[in-house]
Amino acid sequence: MLKVAMLSFWHVHAEGYAKQLRERNDNKITCMWDEIPQRGKDWAGKLGIDLEPDLSKLLKRDDVDAVVINSPTNLHAKIMIAAAKAGKHIFTEKVMALTVRECKEISEAVKKAGVKFCVSFPQLTVPYVRFAKKAIDEKIIGDVTLARFRAAHAGASAGWLPPHFFDPVQTGGGAMMDLGAHPMYTLRYLLGKPKSINSIFTVLTGKQVEDNSVCAIEFENKAIGVSEASFVSGGGMIGLEVYGTKGCLIVESSASGPVIKMVPAELEKQISLPPALPRPIDIWVDGILKGTEIPFGTEQGTQLTELMEAAYKSFREKRQVSIK
Repeated sequence: MLKVAMLSFWHVHAEGYAKQLRERNDNKITCMWDEIPQRGKDWAGKLGIDLEPDLSKLLKRDDVDAVVINSPTNLHAKIMIAAAKAGKHIFTEKVMALTVRECKEISEAVKKAGVKFCVSFPQLTVPYVRFAKKAIDEKIIGDVTLARFRAAHAGASAGWLPPHFFDPVQTGGGAMMDLGAHPMYTLRYLLGKPKSINSIFTVLTGKQVEDNSVCAIEFENKAIGVSEASFVSGGGMIGLEVYGTKGCLIVESSASGPVIKMVPAELEKQISLPPALPRPIDIWVDGILKGTEIPFGTEQGTQLTELMEAAYKSFREKRQVSIK
């Protein structure tokens, strides 16, 4: 039985991760910590678990084998390094950390401790993204020229995102840092190593961080990636387009789920969606208990941060930024 602690309910996905863990019978959420004591007290009461106000004490508990981190992003590195040194397995909400330097420190701590690490990259588990990768690798659409991924909702314009999501210190950024993580890591998965990036960020709702954003990424294979993220969109939550020299793959959102099309029409017969992978938190638990592969580890987390760090530098300096 895997014994798990929840570390903060700052991120809106924390409740979902707790629910997903409780859908399994091979783990138990034993306790939690939160950087805001009252929020921790409230969630501990809802979950029926202990609240441990002192993180260092929690990490020494015998009934904690692993931790799920949903703290402010600027606290990720400190918490992860402490958890690794305490010998606790780590699952984290994206983004892994705000700088590549911090990611390297986390990676070293995880490697030295020999603990299992997983960052939540749910888009890489879905069939249409896995098929897009196949279409690129097998040149079903020819040589890939451009991929565009849009992730958007109305969290800022409709007012349902919590105020702390717009705190530049805690978040390190706005729409691109949070929601834009999904296009960023997906484009990195589909197109390979990035070479440079250009960013355009705007603010429509008066927040301290961007609520509408686009990044154009040049990849070493000459393809262009377009990462779009918005907190002020009335529709179109997810959209993926992959273009090649012989055709294209387009995925559109609909009420009944994603709709997948290929152009020209004769390519439609080659659509054969692979099965979905397990949810990231299930991949993590299975990796700990069964020794199965965890494909979203510190290397992939560092690659995402590399893109994010360069994207925000591009925005601040109003120029194209090279990625080494």
